[in-house]
Amino acid sequence: MPEEVREAEILIVNKFEINERSLSLMPKVKYICVAATGFNNIDIDAVRKRNILVSNVKGYSTESVAQHVMASILAFSNRVEYYNQRVKEGEWSKKEDFCFYEKTIYPLSSQTIGIIGYGSIGKRVARLADSFGMRVLVNTRSDISDKTNVVQVDRDTLYNESDIITLHLPLKDDTKYMINKNSLLKMKPNTLLINTSRGPLVNADDLLEAMENNIIAGAVLDVLEVEPPKNPHPVIFHNHCMVTPHIAWAGLGARQKLLEGIVDNIANFIEGKWVNPVY
Repeated sequence: MPEEVREAEILIVNKFEINERSLSLMPKVKYICVAATGFNNIDIDAVRKRNILVSNVKGYSTESVAQHVMASILAFSNRVEYYNQRVKEGEWSKKEDFCFYEKTIYPLSSQTIGIIGYGSIGKRVARLADSFGMRVLVNTRSDISDKTNVVQVDRDTLYNESDIITLHLPLKDDTKYMINKNSLLKMKPNTLLINTSRGPLVNADDLLEAMENNIIAGAVLDVLEVEPPKNPHPVIFHNHCMVTPHIAWAGLGARQKLLEGIVDNIANFIEGKWVNPVY
């Protein structure tokens, strides 16, 4: 660990693990700003014990992640990757007709989207999905006050009725591997699963088995349990799985908002105010 960090009173961290061991090497730390919304890399008990304040940056990536989710839905529903590959393989060139059509394209207005987690990103996805005429189901612990365009349901109902399921909740002990063999078996054979939140929400072994056995239609993963995937899980290479390298959050506007949020958090701490606390 660099000597500068050992002497630091304020830390800006993202994926770096803050735990008993790392904190023992940084005895002067008083404040930690997580350069993200998720803070599962922070051992809350360890920082509390040392009276270290911790903040995160909320809401900076809402538009970027929601855009990625909708792009994924459109790409999958319109078979963009499939047809692009078929054209490159020369299949269109072999045809006499102007239109090379092999797989059904379903209108989004006939689809039901299930959103698990209804924070700022979940709400934005709901509004975008509604604009396409989709039926919107939401599963969240808190009661939804405005149910104009959404239906709040229990988890099993969402699994059973959704054509698209998108995850927008933090990684905690009770959400790790929430998408597993049992939950996948409750989904429809045409279901598309999207995860732009945290990799360990999904059990990759169970997801792979589900796709291999046509339990669900496919998945879009922007996050994995281990990043970067030095020893890639086979799920990455499955034909029905589309993987992007943790970029859903990284739109230009989102990155600017993140930097502004970090500066604002630290400025408030220096002035004696603790904003955006994580505990």
